[in-house]
Amino acid sequence: MNNVIAADAVMLVHFCFIAFALLGSFLVLRWFRVIWAHLAAVAWGVWIEASGNLCPLTPLENHFRELAGQTTYGEGFITHYLGPLIYPAGLTRATQFMILGILVAVNVAGYALVIRQRRAR
Repeated sequence: MNNVIAADAVMLVHFCFIAFALLGSFLVLRWFRVIWAHLAAVAWGVWIEASGNLCPLTPLENHFRELAGQTTYGEGFITHYLGPLIYPAGLTRATQFMILGILVAVNVAGYALVIRQRRAR
């Protein structure tokens, strides 16, 4: 049971990191201090998608699932709902580049608003 909880916790952290990398520029509008953490998260996300590598959280989650006797994507609540968002079916290099484009576009829009807000002050 502890390994199932650990696997679900890793998946939840993974999801939160992805959400922060994708949408964190909008947090910068409110809390400018998060800019450095967010830029690091975006850089990591860009590198992972552009290089085709796996985030180290993926094998860590799979390790805990194997220890729990589950398939690499067990069917708990978190896995059922967050799994398809983090690990889309049929993930290809083309899909990774599409994800990369979305990540960059959303953050360009968010930081354009940050720049606009800072100039208005």
